[in-house]
Amino acid sequence: MLSRTADHLFWMARYMERAENTARLLDVNYQTSLLPQSQEAALNGWKGLLSISELSQDFQKKHGEISPAKLMAYMVSDAANPSSILSCLRAARENARAVRGALTTEVWETTNQTWLEFNRLLKDGLLERDPAEVFEWVKFRSHLSRGVTVGTMLQDEALHFLRIGTFLERADNTARLLDVKFHARNTEFFGSGAGNEGKEVDFYHWSAVLRSVSAFEVYRKVYRNVIRPEKVAELLILRAEMPRSLVHCMDEVVSNLRAVANDHSHETLRRAGRLRADLQFSTIDEITATGLHAYLTQFLDRVGDLGYGISRDFLMPAA
Repeated sequence: MLSRTADHLFWMARYMERAENTARLLDVNYQTSLLPQSQEAALNGWKGLLSISELSQDFQKKHGEISPAKLMAYMVSDAANPSSILSCLRAARENARAVRGALTTEVWETTNQTWLEFNRLLKDGLLERDPAEVFEWVKFRSHLSRGVTVGTMLQDEALHFLRIGTFLERADNTARLLDVKFHARNTEFFGSGAGNEGKEVDFYHWSAVLRSVSAFEVYRKVYRNVIRPEKVAELLILRAEMPRSLVHCMDEVVSNLRAVANDHSHETLRRAGRLRADLQFSTIDEITATGLHAYLTQFLDRVGDLGYGISRDFLMPAA
């Protein structure tokens, strides 16, 4: 496969996944902002969302003080923000258009229709009337896109690069979400701990985090117990059967990388396999003993390095 084609497929999948992840982050912040809390705590939640996306400086430069309405507009419909949902859906559509011949008609039409329909929803003012409905719509269209891709594409290199892009982006986002949401509470693992009121706020906080990755029912099925922060971390880092966990994402990245391996990709595949093995054979007690923030920061660095290796080995044309 031409490296240019692989590049478009990889980034098409990443941008579609990024649009969904941004919608999930906005949704969880919107839901937690409705909980009884101080104005400072609510503001910190929105600041955390910007820090996840590394957009704090850009937002401050353009809009000054943070407000929920400004931030949602910036993260959803600002064409000048490359990480906004609008920009991600546009980039996914442009990458799909560039490799139209490598996609099935269903995949192209789903991607194109998502872009056109999203613009219509914004013009109709749905974001101002009901932000939660916009976020649900974006998540649904991303699910539809993945389902159509897996259900209609030939199981060849094109699909493998789409899957690599999807799961690399998902691993990055899940790690960022966990890091910021654990730091949003006063202590690293057990929230405020201030009596019954603190426990109640913790319950809604962690419930919202789980719902943001479609894991609330999964948590109940796996642990059959009250929601505990360390179990949330374990589910989203180490449980391979959880579709958005870090170890599941790395399982997918490694298997698809192996399927497209070439003469130059041995080191990248080795690093991906090492990262997956570290996740597979870790325990949550080991992770928390060394500090969750340090662990996730290192994981994000390794995922970034892996993305660079994939670009070097497969996506960038040789000089």
